[in-house]
Amino acid sequence: MPIHIAGRRRTAAALNAAFPGAEIVDVTSKAPDPWVRLSPFFPHGGIPVPYGDGLTSESVEGIWQALKVFRDADVDPAKLRITSMKGLKRTVRRFGPVEGHRTGPHGDRLLSYETARRRIYLPAYRWVLEHRAADLVERLRGMDEVVLLDYTTNGDVADPSSPLSHAALIRLYVEGRWPAEEHPDAPAPRPVEHPEPRMR
Repeated sequence: MPIHIAGRRRTAAALNAAFPGAEIVDVTSKAPDPWVRLSPFFPHGGIPVPYGDGLTSESVEGIWQALKVFRDADVDPAKLRITSMKGLKRTVRRFGPVEGHRTGPHGDRLLSYETARRRIYLPAYRWVLEHRAADLVERLRGMDEVVLLDYTTNGDVADPSSPLSHAALIRLYVEGRWPAEEHPDAPAPRPVEHPEPRMR
């Protein structure tokens, strides 16, 4: 079954012209039920936090944002508990450049951007696909042709030029082409000067 990825901001007419006969499925946080459950912002609850020693998060995005370390701000574990799908983002405009992702809320090491994608984001989102949205994955597999809508279409974990598309990850999962969760050339996570998180 062909699975296509397209920008959510494209008009219905443009999508129908480009993909005639295909089912259009929005998988963003703005999607209707049940497909909104595929959004990394959706509060499934109980999602294991990589490097978290048993800690769980309400959402995948909560994990990604909670473990992000900026020049002017350390981790923010409060993001793990958000269930509203709002107030999850942490921006460079407010906190300065991103220095990396910490190996757990109390970890003493930082991961580079690509390595964090592989060791934090991919395992967390795959867990959701397998434990919270397996029924939706099976529905997609049963469709003849589908277009998944997302705000970004970048499916290359190694491409830092744009945010990673979870719709593209869904396609890779359905097609059995899930990216490696270990960077083959990644150096060991580097120690940081302040191992104790500065809670915000």
